[in-house]
Amino acid sequence: MTRAVRSLWMIFWIGLVAGTLDITENIVFNAFRKITPWRIFQYIASGLIGRQSFQMGWTSVGLGVAIHYAIALAWTAIFLVAATKFAGLTRRPIFWGAIHGVIVYLVMNFLVLPMTAIPPRPAAITLVNRINAVLALIFCIGLPIALLVRKAISNQRDTSLLKPSDFN
Repeated sequence: MTRAVRSLWMIFWIGLVAGTLDITENIVFNAFRKITPWRIFQYIASGLIGRQSFQMGWTSVGLGVAIHYAIALAWTAIFLVAATKFAGLTRRPIFWGAIHGVIVYLVMNFLVLPMTAIPPRPAAITLVNRINAVLALIFCIGLPIALLVRKAISNQRDTSLLKPSDFN
């Protein structure tokens, strides 16, 4: 298996774990607010297709699942590429994982989401929602990605398996 293929497998499995942790937390948190998983995935899909997603049934739910995992895979790839260029990221995975989670929160909420077709919220976002979102991205995205990338890289017998040039 080539270095690039191994790196893609790492991204896939680590992104799958992080994406599953994140969506599970989201489903549990929103269950207390009486928001169904169906609606969560339609909301995610609305970023691409707008309000129409809430009338599309399973199609928009499936699209929401695909978008959610694509985003998790992208954030995994970003961290893995950074970790191959900056070894310090894997030496302190708790610190850098937490930072990665905060960066994900800031980029997604203040750069990406404003550019999507997500309909306006009926009420302002509460402090509890913001705190939950930041903590969820730290503990379900940032830390798992950083810890699993560290483990994957340290498990490689040949340190040349991951090189920054693999991602160019």
